[in-house]
Amino acid sequence: MADLEFFFDPVCPFAYITSRWVVEVQQQRDYEIIWRPISLAFLNENVDDEWYTPEYRGGHLLGLKGLRIAVALGDNDAVGRFYTAVGDVIHRRRGREQLEAGEQGWAQVLTAAGLDPAVAAACNDDAYDAAIRASTDLALQRTGPDVGTPILTFHPGAVDENSFFGPVISSIPRGDEALRLWDAVELIATTSGMSELKRSSRAKLDFT
Repeated sequence: MADLEFFFDPVCPFAYITSRWVVEVQQQRDYEIIWRPISLAFLNENVDDEWYTPEYRGGHLLGLKGLRIAVALGDNDAVGRFYTAVGDVIHRRRGREQLEAGEQGWAQVLTAAGLDPAVAAACNDDAYDAAIRASTDLALQRTGPDVGTPILTFHPGAVDENSFFGPVISSIPRGDEALRLWDAVELIATTSGMSELKRSSRAKLDFT
């Protein structure tokens, strides 16, 4: 049984920072993480507000292409390696244009992750969208609507299973700091009756 299910969209910077914290903890405590898709393109497909510009929507569609590849990979370890490589390109190196170029850019990411570059063809195959939508719907069933990414499910399948949007963090905790935050969030997430903990102010994002 996994310790955590992590629902991600590769274009979300907040999800990527949180994922690096989760990986930091995994390396210290040997936790099992299941990587699951959640699509910001699907979450916002009916949004017509002014803030949802064509550029914003284009970014979410780029994320959908990445999720198609993740589903095509199938293997959880491969998905984790792919997500790490994609995040490095998009968030750390600000190289989104590499992926906007199409299959060749995604193939480069797969190669960097030690994976088969031929899987890049999946980026344009909407046959994978049903699985992505089902996983997105599952995440919202667990948290309720009007949330973003990431969504984390602690202790999936256990009696104290619980899911939350977040935590949204602006930098990646390392070492003992990462473990302290994990223990605190895990306790909150699995405490009976706990529903929400939130604020609006955020510091500048730091991907180092």
